[in-house]
Amino acid sequence: MNGAIASGASAPLGAALTGGGVNFSVFSKRATLVELLLFDDRSAAAPARVIPLEPVSHRTYHYWHAFVPGLTAGQIYAYRAHGPFAPWQGLRFDPAKVLIDPYGLAVAVPDIYDRAPAARPGDNAATAMKSVVADPDRYDWEGDEPLRRRFSETVIYEMHVGGFTRHPSSGVPRERRGTYTGLIDKIPYLRDLGVTAVELLPVFQFDPTDAATGVNYWGYQPVSFFAPHHGYATGPDPLRVLDEFRDMVKALHRAGIEVILDVVFNHTTEGGASGPTLCYKGLANELYYILEPDRSRYADFTGCGNTLNANHPVVRRLIRDSLRHWVSVMHVDGFRFDLASILTRDADGTPLPNPPILWDIESDPQLAGTKLIAEAWDAAGLYQVGNFPGDAWQEWNGRFRDDVRSFVRGEDGAVSKLASRLLGSPDIFGHEEREAEQSINFVACHDGFTLNDAVSYDRKHNEANGEGNRDGADDNRSWNCGAEGPSDDPSIERLRNRQVKNLLAITLLSAGTPMLLMGDEMRRTQRGNNNAYCHDSDLTWLDWTLLERHADVHRFVALLAAFRQRRDVLAEPATPTLNELLRRVTVEWHGIRPGEPDWGDRSHSLAMALRSLHDRRSLYAIFNGYWEPLAFELPAPGAQPWRRCIDTAQPSPHDIQELADAPVFEQPAYLAQPRSVVLLAAVLPGN
Repeated sequence: MNGAIASGASAPLGAALTGGGVNFSVFSKRATLVELLLFDDRSAAAPARVIPLEPVSHRTYHYWHAFVPGLTAGQIYAYRAHGPFAPWQGLRFDPAKVLIDPYGLAVAVPDIYDRAPAARPGDNAATAMKSVVADPDRYDWEGDEPLRRRFSETVIYEMHVGGFTRHPSSGVPRERRGTYTGLIDKIPYLRDLGVTAVELLPVFQFDPTDAATGVNYWGYQPVSFFAPHHGYATGPDPLRVLDEFRDMVKALHRAGIEVILDVVFNHTTEGGASGPTLCYKGLANELYYILEPDRSRYADFTGCGNTLNANHPVVRRLIRDSLRHWVSVMHVDGFRFDLASILTRDADGTPLPNPPILWDIESDPQLAGTKLIAEAWDAAGLYQVGNFPGDAWQEWNGRFRDDVRSFVRGEDGAVSKLASRLLGSPDIFGHEEREAEQSINFVACHDGFTLNDAVSYDRKHNEANGEGNRDGADDNRSWNCGAEGPSDDPSIERLRNRQVKNLLAITLLSAGTPMLLMGDEMRRTQRGNNNAYCHDSDLTWLDWTLLERHADVHRFVALLAAFRQRRDVLAEPATPTLNELLRRVTVEWHGIRPGEPDWGDRSHSLAMALRSLHDRRSLYAIFNGYWEPLAFELPAPGAQPWRRCIDTAQPSPHDIQELADAPVFEQPAYLAQPRSVVLLAAVLPGN
């Protein structure tokens, strides 16, 4: 390290390599002194050098900065911030605490990480995460760019980076299991399955210990909004994490698969008043978080102890800069915003009609074309599905999951709701004149029962979470098909298999953007646990031996995805709005007799015919949620005969067949077996 410390510049924020050294800049409005700490080792008990950033020479407005010559990529650093500890004013400065850089591009995790010292008096340097200087341009993308695939061509696969390959049965070499690199090994599998985008559970650096059990598996406890999670790399080198993440993105893009990140801009792992001071609390607690009128208390609209003040200018900038970084530097294709309704709340927690942060994101030219998906609710009861502010957002459709599960398990009053979900939920989204794919359709996701467990359990079994089975949703719309949990009864197993295929068929045949949960294509189970956020074990890992055991379900999904990509009677050259789509295609509702659908509460069946212009393509779908077989009289198919493409009551491989191989069906009525989905198609040659 040569030369004198210079004043440096307030921009850019973070640690920037420039002119033979590094410029550091961090925001802290109420601090009286900020110290820059340089470490020789990620587990060092004390910094090798402390550089005081004096207000006169190293502060511009609310930004503290310095230029340190001679530093290079890989330098480990952090901050300490001095100032008043006055919780009643929202101020929680603690100069004993080591703070990561909010804009740090990489994080170094000590050999023994412990969050507890950051929540009690005293120095925590030896056990604290630190930031690492990185060169964002030191990577060869080999011409890679985000793919910009249309939502109308998208099939999403929600997955956990670690859990996807961590099981010994994955076939991935031991040193790559549970890593970004291990995921690369499984790209041929994803491609063959027919998914076009992976939606990764949080990969921002998170606290892996922030959970009641001491294990935070899902990753919804962010520490940094810029650094990829170290635990998914093959080694502890913080810069290696960046390259391995980018290797994964580049490899997925080469296979035609987009990368969507599940991002958490609603809270941090610092928790409430008794939580640790790791970064934001120690720099500008009064600005980063929504506080109660009693400023010593945190508003909790997330269920995690704190809520980010997303519409404050400083936090807005942080969020926008984070998104730009992941798109421009890391080449990701989109984002799914966890508890996105938080982003609509102001500093008092009141929902805003036009939240500034959402318009910042939508109007940012660097984010144009990036996929934006909202989980349009929060933990405090704000539910905005169908009314989420903004023009560019797709939305997780929780009502699709609930209504489709209700129909498939045989509830009364579910038929009319099923009809709406099949057509892209016009009752929810039709008023917005948005594209048909605005609805993200799913019947299972990380939060709740897996698809297998939705047909195998009547109630949740979360005892292993250590919360007395009180956590997790009680309303799962599930049915165990006659026995709670695993069963050796062949009739129960056949019914469960059929119900799984029914749910998958409805998801992939409905208008909207389908999303599948990792492992549902091979009936992955969590043994009835519907809130497995705290288990990094074979309970949550994908057991690849299931692929052979349930090869028929896997084949069913792969052919459904392929059918969706090439079939669609609803397909149009351009992307129409949902209402335009429904105007261009003839939709006919039927019951067991043509033109006579039964919309009554006691009805459990429905048939639907879709015809493109000039009857060049026709589909006829039967949804029999009844527990007896029903004979459906068929409408005339048009110029070509009906072909049976799908019947979930048939054994594999007759349950689904490609159109060219599908058998002709010329009878006047189709006998739909109990609890089954049938799809007939009639297509003129060349269509």
